[in-house]
Amino acid sequence: MPQLRFEHVSKRYPNGHEALIDLNFSVDEGEMLFVTGHSGAGKSTLLRLIHLSERASRGGVFFGDRNLATVRRGAVPRHRRQVGVVFQDHRLLMDRSLFDNVALPLVIAGTPRAEMSKRVRAALDKVGLAERERSLPSALSTGEQQRVGIARAVVARPAVLVADEPTGNLDPDLAAEVMTLFTQLPAQGTSVLVASHDLHLVRKLRRRVLVLDHGRLIDDFRPDAAAGGA
Repeated sequence: MPQLRFEHVSKRYPNGHEALIDLNFSVDEGEMLFVTGHSGAGKSTLLRLIHLSERASRGGVFFGDRNLATVRRGAVPRHRRQVGVVFQDHRLLMDRSLFDNVALPLVIAGTPRAEMSKRVRAALDKVGLAERERSLPSALSTGEQQRVGIARAVVARPAVLVADEPTGNLDPDLAAEVMTLFTQLPAQGTSVLVASHDLHLVRKLRRRVLVLDHGRLIDDFRPDAAAGGA
């Protein structure tokens, strides 16, 4: 069974704008893919449907075997514990240490202190910041802050991670470094969806790409399949 499935999903806003129109695709457990398209194509809306910041107007978004339309408002926080989110602007707590920032999802989930410490340090080590756990975010570079955001997103071992233009504020070298971190997550069973307009970097990583155009899915490109047909 796919980890994530969109079946005839549309999103229409009250002003009449059709952000997404009849999307159909699925994402396997431990699969990484990119979502690309012009500004306003619907990339961010698609990701928001996954972590229930938005809900579909029509069709079904399935998380495992659960239709997210059946998740009541009070159960949304529980669902979000299974979805890691990486933002372009980090959204770190600037008056808290890196350790405290990364620990936040585990604190919310009620994770025991010993287990929390172990997992936070492992997550910071994964992004190369194990020695900086007591630093404040303001002492870090932009690229390092983004890495803290990734550590926070994966510390709870989510089934799915979504990242909305995570390299938008980074120079090309840092962008490549951050994207490489994402490519390592599927090996742990996490499905990863990254919205990005950086087509050069997307092509370089040779992963599956969903292409949106004015809310419609116009291509589902799989490099391996393309190479096999060449």
